Amino acid sequence: MTHHGPQLITYADRLAGDLRGLRALLDGPLAGAFDGVHVLPFYPPFDGADAGFDPQDHTQVDPRLGTWDDVRALAAGRTVMADVIVNHVSADSERFVDVRERGDASPHAPMFLTLDAVFPDGATEEDLARIYRPRPGLPFTVMTLGGRRRLVWTTFTPDQVDIDLRTTQAWDYLTDVVEALTSGGVRMLRLDAVGYTGKEAGTDCFMTPATDAYTARIVELAHARGAQVLVEVHGHHTQQIDIARSVDLVYDFALPPLVLHALTAADLAPLAGWFAIRPTNAVTVLDTHDGIGIVDVGPSDLRPGEPGLLAPEKIDALVEAIHDASGGTSRLATGAAASNLDLYQVNCTFYDALARDDRRYLLARLVQLLVPGVPQVYYVGLLAGGNDTDLLAATGVGRDVNRHRYTPDEVDAALARPVVRAQLAALRLRAAHPAFAGEHAWHVDGTRATLRWTAGGEHVTLDLDVADATFALRATGPDGERTVLRHSDLP
Repeated sequence: MTHHGPQLITYADRLAGDLRGLRALLDGPLAGAFDGVHVLPFYPPFDGADAGFDPQDHTQVDPRLGTWDDVRALAAGRTVMADVIVNHVSADSERFVDVRERGDASPHAPMFLTLDAVFPDGATEEDLARIYRPRPGLPFTVMTLGGRRRLVWTTFTPDQVDIDLRTTQAWDYLTDVVEALTSGGVRMLRLDAVGYTGKEAGTDCFMTPATDAYTARIVELAHARGAQVLVEVHGHHTQQIDIARSVDLVYDFALPPLVLHALTAADLAPLAGWFAIRPTNAVTVLDTHDGIGIVDVGPSDLRPGEPGLLAPEKIDALVEAIHDASGGTSRLATGAAASNLDLYQVNCTFYDALARDDRRYLLARLVQLLVPGVPQVYYVGLLAGGNDTDLLAATGVGRDVNRHRYTPDEVDAALARPVVRAQLAALRLRAAHPAFAGEHAWHVDGTRATLRWTAGGEHVTLDLDVADATFALRATGPDGERTVLRHSDLP
């Protein structure tokens, strides 16, 4: 059974040491708060060049984290989500190492993309300039394959080699991955970077018709094995609406910047506009292991003239507000200031993006929990963590500012904080209250809003004002309506 209550997003090692530690945490101090957990890549090596998103063997559990039995134990009584890294594998994977050594003589050679695989007649300057990439420069790395210098397609980093989904070898590989995950108890599959798979000459190589076909094929594989699929795509909000029509779940990546804008500019109008059109088969987030998305509320890069949910000047103001709120630490981790940079994200914890204001932070979380969809809460966000500038300085990787490695003592200390206890109370309400199985309604009036769930005689209501971050969360119970949380509960 796939649950649709709150889910935790976390690295097993950075929150709890390993998979057994994560299970103990979910069954212990976090009990009742989460129906599921998205365990970020636990494949060998989980601590690779891109924190596990560069798997050498996508069908195995890194033995330093546990075994498939530990994954199945984690899945007992809750939904486990895992990543299917569709676009690429590690340059150190066994298959690609063989291609490096033997070139076209390797049986795995067709699985990996080179420039001439997409442009057999050569690529013009216009062809190359059209390719959409989330980072500066062209998506190619010069490598020697079987003694021949080639331009290998590397959308993200030289350590992550793109695969060619037009080939039998690629689908044999992906089928093995899906089979390993579902046999291990995983019931939700997150398709990582799937938007970049449909590389075709004459296109921008992003979200092409081929991408749609590949996604449908993976969805078919997943459904045949009892799993649902979440598609991860950062892009214009209309793309999310379109994708939502053909898959189980999409991310609501527009929600985080719109909530931040509402709380920093005292302006609910853009959020209300999104409420009116957003897909409801969505996974809602405030923060994830990546940065805070900006492209998701901006004008379309691929459809000139199509506006975004926020005007450009409001986006500029929001980005500056985040940098100011974080005391400039997010600026150190974002854009050209840090390696592994993304053009479309601001690297910052959500807590720092709101200047560590407990009241505004809790209000942001309550809005997320009262919006239709499957709410996911990132482990750093759950513990109201600030930017880890020491880790950033050590690695030089911008997104590491929001990927703190917690010790057990740090977890215990965070769980004792009022803002964390309040989040857990709200999560337990979201996981258990019968009203969330009913109908949703919302109303916005200037800086004030009401979000309400109703099922029969049961209801949960959030009244709020973004001008001063006042709020009251009320819910029915055995003794009638009660106030669950209000702004004055926080010191």
